[in-house]
Parts: sequence; C-alpha cells; structure tokens
Amino acid sequence: MANTPQSKKRARQNERRYAVNKARRSRIRTFLRKVEEALASGNQETAAEALRAAQPELARGVTKGVLHKNTVARKMSRLSSRVKALAAA
Repeated sequence: MANTPQSKKRARQNERRYAVNKARRSRIRTFLRKVEEALASGNQETAAEALRAAQPELARGVTKGVLHKNTVARKMSRLSSRVKALAAA
C-alpha cells in the first residue's frame, strides 16, 4: 500500500495510464483482427485496405509506448508479405 503522498500520486497515475494503454492495445488488436479476417476470406483488396488502416494504429502504439518498435515492424512486415502473397495467388 502506498504511504507517502508521492507514492499515492504515482499509484493514481499508474491506474490512469493502465486504463489508457489497455484501451489502446485493445484497439490495435481489433485492427489486426480485421486484417486477419480479410486474409482468411481471401479478398486481397479488403486485406490491403485493412492493413492500410492498421499501420498508423500500430505506429501510434509505438509512439505512445504501448508496443516495442521492433515488434510492430515485425508484425507489419509479416502482414504485408501475407497480403502481397494473396495478390500473387
């Protein structure tokens, strides 16, 4: 339990940041799920559109400190290669 005024304030701040970060992570996962569903349906145009919508959201997650930049780079790279493979098939 927090005792000092500073630690009480930090606990309040942590709760607020936790809620914001949780919402942002959830939003990012929703965008990723839309890309996955579009890939599963086999529609290349829809998948490419969903990926274009997801990319800024992923980048925002990096700038806000929710996700690591290499994690996002890896996810974007893998998703874009899967969308590209869908176009070739």
